[in-house]
Amino acid sequence: MNLLFKIGFLDISIVNIIDIALVAALLYQVYKLLKGSVAIKIFLGFLSLYLIYLLVRAVRMELLSILLGQFMGVGVIAAIIIFAPEIRKFLLILGRSSIFSDDNVWKDILFFWKKKENIGFNISPIIDAAKVLAGSNTGALIVITSTVELKFYAESGDILDAELSKRLLISIFNKHSPLHDGAVIIHRGKIKAARCILPVTEREVPAQFGLRHRAGIGMSEATDALILVISEETGQISMAKNGKVLHNLSFQEVREIINDYLNNEDLYDRFENLSEHDYAKKKKLTPKVSG
Repeated sequence: MNLLFKIGFLDISIVNIIDIALVAALLYQVYKLLKGSVAIKIFLGFLSLYLIYLLVRAVRMELLSILLGQFMGVGVIAAIIIFAPEIRKFLLILGRSSIFSDDNVWKDILFFWKKKENIGFNISPIIDAAKVLAGSNTGALIVITSTVELKFYAESGDILDAELSKRLLISIFNKHSPLHDGAVIIHRGKIKAARCILPVTEREVPAQFGLRHRAGIGMSEATDALILVISEETGQISMAKNGKVLHNLSFQEVREIINDYLNNEDLYDRFENLSEHDYAKKKKLTPKVSG
């Protein structure tokens, strides 16, 4: 063991430093995953209780150590039950970024000789339909995916597999249409399904966001899709990606974001965390300089 220095009776080695750094990184990732949800308070409570348990053991308070030790043993099972949605979300994120996923950087490196398929398509029908829907205060929820067809969510609604068109989108979200209640999934220029059920986020969201926005945010947390939401009350357009949101967008901004998403550009920094953004003010995108 390579000893670096001593702190009192503790011998600190390189392995200890690496161990502490990895645990700190893990705790930080868990905090990021739970941030903004009620589960973060439960997690901090469990963490505080565990630190107290370690302190009690260190000072050799036997009776309290036994009581807390028994609680910590049961607490593992309780934590699995309490944090079931967060564990599921973590596994979804892990699977989405695994070496087998389409958007993984390692796959691009390992298979650099394989030409990427062009996933772009004409998005004008989406923009034109959004103008009509927003102008008439018609609510809409559109999922745009560039990698996978999201069959699990598509099968929760009605499979269409129809060519993307402005009139079809307007017809689907018409208030008198039997398909308007739910989301539309668009994949590579086709409307794969309508009336789809999306997962709802469990995080706290601004008061002006209704169930349609919560479903859009939840879908962006569970998948790598880009979500477009049109408010039924205000007609304002929002977009969600990776659990982050941009609110009150112009149609030009919507077009830019969709095109950048389809071109595999990184949109992470262009969206705002729910806890960091004042949704009463409009988020402006940095204009691009054409060369």
